[in-house]
Amino acid sequence: MLRQPPGGRLVVQLIAQGHTNKEMSSLLKLSIKTIESLRASAMRKLNLMPTAAIVRYAIRNKLVED
Repeated sequence: MLRQPPGGRLVVQLIAQGHTNKEMSSLLKLSIKTIESLRASAMRKLNLMPTAAIVRYAIRNKLVED
């Protein structure tokens, strides 16, 4: 598994759980722009473009329960 910074890993977990950028922004007390940046960075680093690919990645790597 590729190492993710704590913010990136948490964003991947929240995406896999179905949270929107706005919800993640509120939960993490970060701006929507920061969430968008973390999301884009994680997707680029993991080479995962569709959200469904992020969900599969998170399940395979036990970031969320299936």
